[in-house]
Amino acid sequence: MKDICQERKEESVLKKQVICQLVILILCVSLSSFAGTNDRIEIADAAFDRWDRSFEFEAYQQRLETALGAYEQLLYLVPKDERQTRAHIANRLSQGYFELGFAYITDRDNQEKAFAKGQAHALTSLRLDPRFAQVEEEGFRAALESANDAIALFWYGNNRGKYLEFHWLTAISGGMKDVRAAFESAIELDEAYFGGGPWRALGSFLAKVPTFLGGDMVQAKAAFERAIELGPNLVENYVDYAEYYAKPEQEWEIFRHELSSALELAKDPEVMACWPLYNTLALRRAEKLYSSEAGGSN
Repeated sequence: MKDICQERKEESVLKKQVICQLVILILCVSLSSFAGTNDRIEIADAAFDRWDRSFEFEAYQQRLETALGAYEQLLYLVPKDERQTRAHIANRLSQGYFELGFAYITDRDNQEKAFAKGQAHALTSLRLDPRFAQVEEEGFRAALESANDAIALFWYGNNRGKYLEFHWLTAISGGMKDVRAAFESAIELDEAYFGGGPWRALGSFLAKVPTFLGGDMVQAKAAFERAIELGPNLVENYVDYAEYYAKPEQEWEIFRHELSSALELAKDPEVMACWPLYNTLALRRAEKLYSSEAGGSN
């Protein structure tokens, strides 16, 4: 269970050993002209990083916004033929805007804008692959099914799903099918990405959308269980299973078990440090669900 955590800690040390925090924050804002592109990317990555030191949820918003501003500038600086670098930047932008809208922004108009930017950047990343662009001419969903970037697919699906909450006509006219296709393609490529993220996201999709749009509680249950197998340190896996499957199905034994598991895991600082942003948010949801629902669910 600690392998993923250790990996992330080692990555953070390697990225940060030659950059002090003060310099990072100053340069991230300005992206000074004398810094090379690779240095600027490292600086943006350092601001985005949340694994190398004690995580403070409220304080991280400013660093996330700083990183996004830096990545936005970099996307125009990196040559178009450097596809791998551009994909890294676009994927970080897609993830970052999702996190900004999901975790921090409360105004609905600004949430919609954040998710719109997130899905646009994911598409930028996907379209860097000439094969995706070629298949897209035949059909967008076919292109999603043929894509080879699990990260871009995952964040596209997440941003697209949240964006469609503001655009139900688009959702029922085919948008939801694109979300499912993105998650299923991500599963085919890397089911363990982000602590079983593609399975968790698919489970949430299947549990939350109506049956006529593809919802299926039986499949959702299996998806959540697979996500937990792949990401036992990601508290969100347990909370989503409890909230989106067990609660509406009135499976109170599962509901209490998953929330209890989440709350117990959250007592371990190493577990919380594995996915600090998402575990913090999930813990808050678990505490609220447990106190408001578990006691009266008999």
